[in-house]
Amino acid sequence: MEQNQDTHQSSKAGRLIPIALTVVIFIIIFWRIPFGEFVLAVSKARLAPFLILMGCFSICFFLMDTFVLSRMIRWFHGPLTFPTLLPVRAVTYVVSIINTQLAQVALALYFHRRFQTPLAEITSTVAMLILLEVTNLISFATVGLIAFPGGAPLFLFALPAGLACFWLLITQVARGGLGVIGAKIGGHTLLNTFRAVRFKQGLTVLALKGSVFLLSLFVHKYALTLFGMDIPLLQLLTFLPLVFMIGALPVTVAHLGTSQAAWIFFFSDYAAEADLLAYSLVSHLTFMLANGTIGLLFMPKAYSDLFGKRRAA
Repeated sequence: MEQNQDTHQSSKAGRLIPIALTVVIFIIIFWRIPFGEFVLAVSKARLAPFLILMGCFSICFFLMDTFVLSRMIRWFHGPLTFPTLLPVRAVTYVVSIINTQLAQVALALYFHRRFQTPLAEITSTVAMLILLEVTNLISFATVGLIAFPGGAPLFLFALPAGLACFWLLITQVARGGLGVIGAKIGGHTLLNTFRAVRFKQGLTVLALKGSVFLLSLFVHKYALTLFGMDIPLLQLLTFLPLVFMIGALPVTVAHLGTSQAAWIFFFSDYAAEADLLAYSLVSHLTFMLANGTIGLLFMPKAYSDLFGKRRAA
């Protein structure tokens, strides 16, 4: 009984930590930036064209994201069609509002239940997809760091170096290398996709993900002007991937706070902090709500696929 109570208390504390951290971050932000300046920055923005732009971008992001998922599934699990995957990809956006990693777990569980894919196998593919997404962002950030020497902290160069080491380690282990380690865990099902993936397939996913990032880069470049800011494209190329990665950390509620702090930290030399706060918060909420709406629209279809008559048949 005492053990169950301790577990319940630990679980409750774990749920409260993101809430507390979100509150603390925003207290610090608004202690630094007067709330009146934030409201003024929002009121000066051209919100109508901004909302239309971000709504169109959300739809494009959803379609491209699903297409990338369909390539990964076709290569490693079977010929599932693009329309078949639209509901599951959309519903994970709803889950990701709470926690990005939880959305990846939901994706794996959906495939396991809906298509009887072994859980370890689909988890391997989801892990590969996450690693390729991180690789895409760090690759663009590295290009910006090289093209913008002296304009970014030197410690950021540790990111591509660490990523390269991790890729080398995981691929070697998956293929039975590195001596005892590879011999023991190299054949594990969780590494199936890392063993099966070909270099060309990885490059294809990176190219597709890269096109999505480039689209987001130009969308943000134009959207910033609707809030009265003009940040150089090279600086956006360098720091926007880092903003995305920091914003995706599962440490706050709905990724709020960390994303706004990252925008202010990386771009305060190019725009007023109140304007950056207004833009980052409005863009974050708009993109999140747009994706959430897409997910809710597909929710009945996803539920039917999992629990309806078609599933039973």
